[in-house]
Amino acid sequence: MRRFDGSVLNHTGHRGILSVGAYVIKKKVLVFSRYYLPGSRGGGPIRTISNLVNRLCNDFDFYVVSTDRDLGDYFPYPNLVVGQWTLVGSARVMYLPGDSISISVMRDLIREAAPDVVYLNSFFDWRFTLVPLLVRWIYNLKLPVVLAPRGEFSLGALGLKKVRKRLFLWVSRNIGLYNNIVWQASSESEAIDIRRAVGRLTDQRIFIARNLAAATSIETEFPRPGSSGLRICFYSRISPMKNLQFALEVLLRVRTRVCFNIYGPKEDCAYWKKCEKTISSLPSNISVTYNGEVRHDDVVRSIGGNDLFFLPTCGENFGHVIFEALDAGMPVLISDRTPWVDLEEAKVGWAIPLDNLQKYVDVIHEVSGWGADKFADVNGRAKAYARARAEEPNALFANRVLFLAASEQRF
Repeated sequence: MRRFDGSVLNHTGHRGILSVGAYVIKKKVLVFSRYYLPGSRGGGPIRTISNLVNRLCNDFDFYVVSTDRDLGDYFPYPNLVVGQWTLVGSARVMYLPGDSISISVMRDLIREAAPDVVYLNSFFDWRFTLVPLLVRWIYNLKLPVVLAPRGEFSLGALGLKKVRKRLFLWVSRNIGLYNNIVWQASSESEAIDIRRAVGRLTDQRIFIARNLAAATSIETEFPRPGSSGLRICFYSRISPMKNLQFALEVLLRVRTRVCFNIYGPKEDCAYWKKCEKTISSLPSNISVTYNGEVRHDDVVRSIGGNDLFFLPTCGENFGHVIFEALDAGMPVLISDRTPWVDLEEAKVGWAIPLDNLQKYVDVIHEVSGWGADKFADVNGRAKAYARARAEEPNALFANRVLFLAASEQRF
Protein backbone atom coordinates (compact mmCIF):
# COMPACT_ATOMS: atom_id res chain seq x y z
CA MET A 1 0.00 0.00 0.00
CA ARG A 2 1.25 3.45 -0.82
CA ARG A 3 1.33 6.48 1.40
CA PHE A 4 1.39 9.96 -0.05
CA ASP A 5 4.24 12.41 0.35
CA GLY A 6 5.57 15.45 -1.41
CA SER A 7 7.94 13.45 -3.62
CA VAL A 8 5.03 12.13 -5.68
CA LEU A 9 3.53 15.58 -6.06
CA ASN A 10 6.84 17.20 -7.03
CA HIS A 11 7.53 14.47 -9.57
CA THR A 12 4.19 14.80 -11.33
CA GLY A 13 3.77 18.55 -11.24
CA HIS A 14 2.14 21.02 -8.88
CA ARG A 15 -1.62 20.50 -8.40
CA GLY A 16 -2.04 18.36 -11.52
CA ILE A 17 -1.63 21.35 -13.84
CA LEU A 18 0.88 21.64 -16.65
CA SER A 19 1.78 25.19 -17.68
CA VAL A 20 2.74 25.80 -21.32
CA GLY A 21 3.59 29.41 -21.96
CA ALA A 22 0.54 31.46 -21.02
CA TYR A 23 -1.77 28.47 -21.18
CA VAL A 24 -2.73 26.01 -18.45
CA ILE A 25 -3.44 22.38 -19.34
CA LYS A 26 -5.27 20.30 -16.75
CA LYS A 27 -5.22 16.53 -16.76
CA LYS A 28 -8.48 14.95 -17.87
CA VAL A 29 -10.25 12.34 -15.73
CA LEU A 30 -12.94 10.23 -17.43
CA VAL A 31 -15.33 8.93 -14.75
CA PHE A 32 -17.62 5.95 -15.24
CA SER A 33 -20.46 5.63 -12.72
CA ARG A 34 -23.83 3.97 -13.20
CA TYR A 35 -25.59 6.80 -11.33
CA TYR A 36 -24.81 10.49 -11.08
CA LEU A 37 -26.53 13.82 -10.55
CA PRO A 38 -29.35 14.72 -10.55
CA GLY A 39 -29.93 11.20 -9.19
CA SER A 40 -29.89 10.43 -5.48
CA ARG A 41 -31.03 6.81 -5.02
CA GLY A 42 -27.67 5.50 -6.22
CA GLY A 43 -26.36 6.47 -2.80
CA GLY A 44 -22.82 7.24 -1.70
CA PRO A 45 -20.97 7.02 -5.04
CA ILE A 46 -23.05 9.91 -6.42
CA ARG A 47 -22.03 12.12 -3.51
CA THR A 48 -18.44 10.90 -3.53
CA ILE A 49 -18.00 11.76 -7.20
CA SER A 50 -19.85 15.08 -7.03
CA ASN A 51 -17.79 16.11 -3.98
CA LEU A 52 -14.61 15.08 -5.79
CA VAL A 53 -15.57 17.14 -8.84
CA ASN A 54 -16.51 20.18 -6.75
CA ARG A 55 -13.31 20.13 -4.72
CA LEU A 56 -10.78 19.22 -7.42
CA CYS A 57 -12.26 20.98 -10.46
CA ASN A 58 -9.47 23.57 -10.36
CA ASP A 59 -6.91 20.78 -10.69
CA PHE A 60 -8.53 18.39 -13.18
CA ASP A 61 -11.10 18.38 -15.97
CA PHE A 62 -13.77 15.82 -15.09
CA TYR A 63 -15.88 14.03 -17.69
CA VAL A 64 -18.57 11.72 -16.27
CA VAL A 65 -20.35 8.92 -18.14
CA SER A 66 -23.56 7.73 -16.49
CA THR A 67 -27.05 6.38 -17.16
CA ASP A 68 -29.91 8.69 -18.04
CA ARG A 69 -32.04 7.71 -15.04
CA ASP A 70 -31.89 7.16 -11.28
CA LEU A 71 -31.78 3.80 -9.51
CA GLY A 72 -35.10 1.98 -9.96
CA ASP A 73 -36.55 4.48 -12.46
CA TYR A 74 -38.13 3.34 -15.72
CA PHE A 75 -37.93 6.76 -17.32
CA PRO A 76 -35.01 9.17 -17.92
CA TYR A 77 -34.49 12.39 -16.02
CA PRO A 78 -36.73 15.16 -17.45
CA ASN A 79 -35.31 17.69 -19.92
CA LEU A 80 -32.18 15.61 -20.42
CA VAL A 81 -29.87 15.74 -23.44
CA VAL A 82 -28.79 12.14 -24.11
CA GLY A 83 -25.58 11.22 -25.90
CA GLN A 84 -23.93 14.64 -25.68
CA TRP A 85 -21.52 16.19 -23.21
CA THR A 86 -23.56 18.41 -20.90
CA LEU A 87 -22.18 20.76 -18.27
CA VAL A 88 -23.47 19.68 -14.84
CA GLY A 89 -21.90 21.71 -12.08
CA SER A 90 -18.14 21.61 -12.67
CA ALA A 91 -18.12 18.42 -14.78
CA ARG A 92 -19.14 17.52 -18.29
CA VAL A 93 -21.56 14.61 -18.22
CA MET A 94 -22.57 12.14 -20.92
CA TYR A 95 -25.90 10.45 -20.16
CA LEU A 96 -26.55 7.16 -21.94
CA PRO A 97 -29.52 4.77 -21.97
CA GLY A 98 -28.42 1.60 -20.20
CA ASP A 99 -29.26 -0.65 -23.14
CA SER A 100 -27.06 1.40 -25.50
CA ILE A 101 -23.82 0.64 -23.68
CA SER A 102 -21.61 -1.70 -25.70
CA ILE A 103 -17.94 -2.29 -26.34
CA SER A 104 -18.05 -0.29 -29.58
CA VAL A 105 -19.87 2.65 -27.94
CA MET A 106 -17.38 2.73 -25.06
CA ARG A 107 -14.43 2.42 -27.43
CA ASP A 108 -15.56 5.44 -29.44
CA LEU A 109 -16.34 7.40 -26.29
CA ILE A 110 -12.92 6.74 -24.74
CA ARG A 111 -11.15 7.62 -27.97
CA GLU A 112 -13.12 10.85 -28.26
CA ALA A 113 -12.48 11.90 -24.66
CA ALA A 114 -8.76 10.96 -24.80
CA PRO A 115 -8.45 10.97 -20.98
CA ASP A 116 -5.27 10.97 -18.93
CA VAL A 117 -6.98 8.69 -16.37
CA VAL A 118 -10.10 6.54 -16.36
CA TYR A 119 -11.90 6.39 -13.00
CA LEU A 120 -14.15 3.36 -12.31
CA ASN A 121 -16.49 3.31 -9.33
CA SER A 122 -17.42 -0.32 -8.87
CA PHE A 123 -15.81 -3.72 -9.30
CA PHE A 124 -18.91 -5.75 -10.16
CA ASP A 125 -20.73 -3.31 -12.48
CA TRP A 126 -20.57 -5.05 -15.86
CA ARG A 127 -21.64 -2.02 -17.91
CA PHE A 128 -19.67 0.76 -16.24
CA THR A 129 -16.61 -1.21 -15.20
CA LEU A 130 -16.38 -4.45 -17.15
CA VAL A 131 -17.12 -2.92 -20.57
CA PRO A 132 -14.54 -0.08 -20.27
CA LEU A 133 -11.94 -2.60 -19.07
CA LEU A 134 -12.76 -4.94 -21.95
CA VAL A 135 -12.18 -2.03 -24.35
CA ARG A 136 -8.80 -1.44 -22.73
CA TRP A 137 -7.97 -5.15 -22.87
CA ILE A 138 -9.24 -5.93 -26.41
CA TYR A 139 -7.63 -2.90 -28.04
CA ASN A 140 -4.50 -3.01 -25.87
CA LEU A 141 -4.89 0.59 -24.80
CA LYS A 142 -2.11 1.96 -22.58
CA LEU A 143 -4.72 3.69 -20.49
CA PRO A 144 -4.19 4.48 -16.79
CA VAL A 145 -7.15 3.26 -14.71
CA VAL A 146 -8.13 3.94 -11.10
CA LEU A 147 -10.71 1.54 -9.69
CA ALA A 148 -12.60 2.30 -6.47
CA PRO A 149 -14.52 -0.79 -5.26
CA ARG A 150 -16.69 1.38 -2.97
CA GLY A 151 -16.83 -1.17 -0.17
CA GLU A 152 -17.77 -4.10 -2.42
CA PHE A 153 -14.94 -6.23 -1.01
CA SER A 154 -16.03 -5.98 2.62
CA LEU A 155 -17.00 -9.31 4.14
CA GLY A 156 -20.59 -8.12 4.51
CA ALA A 157 -20.86 -7.11 0.85
CA LEU A 158 -19.15 -10.23 -0.52
CA GLY A 159 -21.55 -12.36 1.52
CA LEU A 160 -24.45 -11.15 -0.64
CA LYS A 161 -24.82 -13.05 -3.97
CA LYS A 162 -21.49 -14.65 -3.13
CA VAL A 163 -21.51 -17.39 -5.81
CA ARG A 164 -21.92 -14.87 -8.62
CA LYS A 165 -19.25 -12.59 -7.15
CA ARG A 166 -16.73 -15.41 -6.66
CA LEU A 167 -17.22 -16.47 -10.29
CA PHE A 168 -16.67 -12.89 -11.46
CA LEU A 169 -13.47 -12.63 -9.40
CA TRP A 170 -12.18 -15.94 -10.74
CA VAL A 171 -12.79 -15.02 -14.39
CA SER A 172 -11.27 -11.55 -14.06
CA ARG A 173 -8.15 -12.98 -12.43
CA ASN A 174 -7.63 -15.58 -15.11
CA ILE A 175 -7.97 -13.31 -18.14
CA GLY A 176 -5.84 -10.54 -16.61
CA LEU A 177 -8.59 -7.95 -16.94
CA TYR A 178 -7.49 -6.05 -13.83
CA ASN A 179 -3.76 -6.12 -14.43
CA ASN A 180 -1.87 -2.82 -14.16
CA ILE A 181 -4.63 -0.77 -12.61
CA VAL A 182 -4.49 1.44 -9.54
CA TRP A 183 -6.86 0.56 -6.71
CA GLN A 184 -8.33 3.29 -4.51
CA ALA A 185 -9.02 2.34 -0.91
CA SER A 186 -10.86 4.84 1.24
CA SER A 187 -9.30 3.50 4.45
CA GLU A 188 -6.71 1.09 5.81
CA SER A 189 -9.43 -1.51 6.36
CA GLU A 190 -10.65 -1.28 2.77
CA ALA A 191 -7.07 -1.70 1.55
CA ILE A 192 -6.98 -4.99 3.48
CA ASP A 193 -10.32 -6.00 1.92
CA ILE A 194 -8.99 -5.28 -1.58
CA ARG A 195 -5.82 -7.29 -1.04
CA ARG A 196 -7.80 -10.21 0.40
CA ALA A 197 -10.23 -10.21 -2.54
CA VAL A 198 -7.92 -9.76 -5.52
CA GLY A 199 -4.57 -10.85 -4.07
CA ARG A 200 -1.61 -10.66 -6.40
CA LEU A 201 -3.54 -8.57 -8.95
CA THR A 202 -2.99 -5.52 -6.78
CA ASP A 203 0.78 -5.64 -7.45
CA GLN A 204 1.35 -3.03 -4.71
CA ARG A 205 -0.94 -0.60 -6.55
CA ILE A 206 -3.27 0.23 -3.67
CA PHE A 207 -3.53 3.94 -2.84
CA ILE A 208 -5.35 5.09 0.27
CA ALA A 209 -7.35 8.24 -0.44
CA ARG A 210 -10.37 8.88 1.73
CA ASN A 211 -13.68 9.88 0.14
CA LEU A 212 -14.28 13.61 0.30
CA ALA A 213 -17.15 15.08 2.28
CA ALA A 214 -19.12 18.11 1.12
CA ALA A 215 -17.16 21.32 1.51
CA THR A 216 -20.01 23.37 2.96
CA SER A 217 -22.35 22.79 5.87
CA ILE A 218 -26.07 23.46 6.13
CA GLU A 219 -26.82 25.35 9.33
CA THR A 220 -29.68 23.70 11.18
CA GLU A 221 -31.18 24.22 14.60
CA PHE A 222 -33.77 21.79 15.92
CA PRO A 223 -35.49 21.43 19.30
CA ARG A 224 -34.24 18.47 21.37
CA PRO A 225 -35.36 16.22 22.88
CA GLY A 226 -38.93 15.46 21.78
CA SER A 227 -41.71 15.16 24.36
CA SER A 228 -43.20 12.05 22.70
CA GLY A 229 -40.09 9.92 23.19
CA LEU A 230 -36.62 9.55 21.77
CA ARG A 231 -36.64 10.31 18.04
CA ILE A 232 -34.41 7.85 16.20
CA CYS A 233 -33.95 7.85 12.45
CA PHE A 234 -32.67 5.38 9.87
CA TYR A 235 -31.76 6.87 6.50
CA SER A 236 -30.42 4.70 3.70
CA ARG A 237 -31.45 2.38 0.91
CA ILE A 238 -33.70 -0.34 2.31
CA SER A 239 -31.66 -3.43 1.48
CA PRO A 240 -29.92 -6.24 3.40
CA MET A 241 -26.61 -4.36 3.22
CA LYS A 242 -27.98 -1.45 5.24
CA ASN A 243 -29.41 -3.80 7.88
CA LEU A 244 -32.73 -2.16 8.79
CA GLN A 245 -33.98 -5.53 10.05
CA PHE A 246 -31.23 -5.56 12.69
CA ALA A 247 -32.27 -2.08 13.84
CA LEU A 248 -35.84 -3.31 14.28
CA GLU A 249 -34.65 -6.34 16.25
CA VAL A 250 -32.81 -3.95 18.56
CA LEU A 251 -36.01 -1.93 19.06
CA LEU A 252 -37.88 -5.11 20.00
CA ARG A 253 -35.79 -5.10 23.19
CA VAL A 254 -35.98 -1.38 23.97
CA ARG A 255 -38.20 -0.49 26.95
CA THR A 256 -38.23 3.31 26.66
CA ARG A 257 -40.52 5.31 24.37
CA VAL A 258 -39.13 5.67 20.84
CA CYS A 259 -40.37 7.29 17.64
CA PHE A 260 -38.49 5.50 14.86
CA ASN A 261 -38.39 7.39 11.53
CA ILE A 262 -37.31 5.48 8.43
CA TYR A 263 -36.14 7.37 5.34
CA GLY A 264 -34.92 5.93 2.05
CA PRO A 265 -36.00 4.13 -1.12
CA LYS A 266 -37.30 0.55 -0.96
CA GLU A 267 -34.54 -0.96 -3.08
CA ASP A 268 -35.37 -4.55 -2.07
CA CYS A 269 -39.13 -5.02 -1.78
CA ALA A 270 -38.88 -8.57 -0.42
CA TYR A 271 -36.55 -7.33 2.31
CA TRP A 272 -38.94 -4.47 3.13
CA LYS A 273 -41.79 -6.98 3.59
CA LYS A 274 -39.62 -8.84 6.09
CA CYS A 275 -39.03 -5.56 7.92
CA GLU A 276 -42.75 -4.78 7.89
CA LYS A 277 -43.46 -8.10 9.59
CA THR A 278 -41.05 -7.17 12.39
CA ILE A 279 -42.55 -3.67 12.64
CA SER A 280 -45.99 -5.21 13.22
CA SER A 281 -44.62 -7.13 16.22
CA LEU A 282 -42.94 -4.16 17.96
CA PRO A 283 -44.20 -3.29 21.44
CA SER A 284 -46.53 -0.35 22.01
CA ASN A 285 -43.72 1.92 23.28
CA ILE A 286 -42.16 1.90 19.79
CA SER A 287 -43.87 3.83 17.01
CA VAL A 288 -42.55 3.56 13.44
CA THR A 289 -43.08 5.92 10.51
CA TYR A 290 -41.83 5.29 6.98
CA ASN A 291 -41.19 8.72 5.47
CA GLY A 292 -40.23 7.60 1.97
CA GLU A 293 -37.43 9.03 -0.12
CA VAL A 294 -35.76 12.34 0.55
CA ARG A 295 -34.11 14.56 -2.05
CA HIS A 296 -30.40 14.83 -1.38
CA ASP A 297 -30.62 18.59 -0.89
CA ASP A 298 -33.18 18.01 1.87
CA VAL A 299 -31.46 15.17 3.73
CA VAL A 300 -29.90 17.22 6.54
CA ARG A 301 -33.09 19.21 7.11
CA SER A 302 -35.23 16.05 7.08
CA ILE A 303 -33.20 13.82 9.38
CA GLY A 304 -31.93 16.68 11.54
CA GLY A 305 -35.18 16.84 13.49
CA ASN A 306 -34.30 13.55 15.18
CA ASP A 307 -32.28 12.87 18.32
CA LEU A 308 -30.21 9.86 17.27
CA PHE A 309 -29.10 8.47 13.90
CA PHE A 310 -29.13 4.65 13.73
CA LEU A 311 -27.44 2.74 10.89
CA PRO A 312 -26.22 -0.79 11.78
CA THR A 313 -24.78 -1.22 8.28
CA CYS A 314 -23.06 -4.40 7.13
CA GLY A 315 -20.32 -2.24 5.61
CA GLU A 316 -19.51 1.24 4.27
CA ASN A 317 -16.35 2.45 2.61
CA PHE A 318 -17.27 5.97 3.75
CA GLY A 319 -20.92 6.53 4.67
CA HIS A 320 -21.92 10.00 3.50
CA VAL A 321 -25.19 9.86 5.39
CA ILE A 322 -23.21 9.29 8.62
CA PHE A 323 -21.33 12.49 7.88
CA GLU A 324 -24.59 14.29 7.13
CA ALA A 325 -26.14 13.15 10.41
CA LEU A 326 -23.13 14.43 12.33
CA ASP A 327 -23.24 17.65 10.31
CA ALA A 328 -26.85 18.03 11.46
CA GLY A 329 -25.65 17.76 15.05
CA MET A 330 -26.90 14.26 15.83
CA PRO A 331 -25.05 11.56 17.72
CA VAL A 332 -24.77 8.42 15.57
CA LEU A 333 -25.18 4.76 16.46
CA ILE A 334 -23.59 2.57 13.79
CA SER A 335 -21.81 -0.73 13.28
CA ASP A 336 -18.03 -1.00 13.46
CA ARG A 337 -17.88 -1.75 9.72
CA THR A 338 -17.23 1.80 8.55
CA PRO A 339 -14.25 4.20 8.71
CA TRP A 340 -16.01 6.13 11.50
CA VAL A 341 -14.29 4.25 14.30
CA ASP A 342 -13.41 7.07 16.73
CA LEU A 343 -16.93 8.24 17.55
CA GLU A 344 -16.84 7.33 21.25
CA GLU A 345 -13.44 8.97 21.67
CA ALA A 346 -14.83 12.14 20.11
CA LYS A 347 -18.01 11.81 22.25
CA VAL A 348 -20.29 12.02 19.20
CA GLY A 349 -21.55 8.44 18.88
CA TRP A 350 -20.89 4.70 18.98
CA ALA A 351 -19.51 2.12 16.51
CA ILE A 352 -20.55 -1.29 17.84
CA PRO A 353 -19.96 -4.84 16.51
CA LEU A 354 -23.08 -6.44 15.08
CA ASP A 355 -22.67 -9.48 17.33
CA ASN A 356 -23.35 -7.29 20.39
CA LEU A 357 -27.04 -6.50 19.96
CA GLN A 358 -27.52 -5.77 23.68
CA LYS A 359 -24.96 -2.94 23.51
CA TYR A 360 -27.16 -1.19 20.92
CA VAL A 361 -30.11 -1.52 23.28
CA ASP A 362 -28.08 -0.11 26.16
CA VAL A 363 -27.01 2.92 24.13
CA ILE A 364 -30.61 3.75 23.19
CA HIS A 365 -31.62 3.51 26.85
CA GLU A 366 -28.70 5.81 27.74
CA VAL A 367 -29.55 8.46 25.14
CA SER A 368 -33.23 8.38 26.09
CA GLY A 369 -32.16 9.62 29.54
CA TRP A 370 -30.24 12.64 28.27
CA GLY A 371 -31.48 16.10 29.09
CA ALA A 372 -31.47 19.24 26.95
CA ASP A 373 -27.99 20.30 28.12
CA LYS A 374 -26.47 16.97 27.12
CA PHE A 375 -28.10 17.09 23.68
CA ALA A 376 -26.82 20.66 23.19
CA ASP A 377 -23.28 19.59 24.11
CA VAL A 378 -23.32 16.62 21.73
CA ASN A 379 -24.91 18.76 19.01
CA GLY A 380 -21.94 21.14 19.08
CA ARG A 381 -19.40 18.32 19.24
CA ALA A 382 -20.97 16.46 16.31
CA LYS A 383 -21.02 19.53 14.07
CA ALA A 384 -17.42 20.39 14.91
CA TYR A 385 -16.34 16.80 14.31
CA ALA A 386 -18.06 16.71 10.89
CA ARG A 387 -16.50 20.01 9.82
CA ALA A 388 -13.04 18.89 10.91
CA ARG A 389 -13.43 15.74 8.82
CA ALA A 390 -14.66 17.72 5.79
CA GLU A 391 -11.82 20.21 5.98
CA GLU A 392 -9.06 17.68 6.58
CA PRO A 393 -6.29 18.73 4.13
CA ASN A 394 -4.69 15.28 3.93
CA ALA A 395 -7.80 13.77 2.34
CA LEU A 396 -7.88 16.42 -0.41
CA PHE A 397 -4.14 16.06 -0.97
CA ALA A 398 -4.38 12.26 -1.19
CA ASN A 399 -7.15 12.37 -3.79
CA ARG A 400 -5.20 14.87 -5.87
CA VAL A 401 -2.07 12.74 -5.79
CA LEU A 402 -4.06 9.57 -6.55
CA PHE A 403 -4.92 10.83 -10.03
CA LEU A 404 -1.53 12.42 -10.60
CA ALA A 405 0.29 9.21 -9.72
CA ALA A 406 -2.08 7.10 -11.83
CA SER A 407 -1.65 9.35 -14.87
CA GLU A 408 2.13 8.96 -14.64
CA GLN A 409 2.20 5.16 -14.42
CA ARG A 410 4.24 3.25 -16.98
CA PHE A 411 3.13 0.04 -18.64
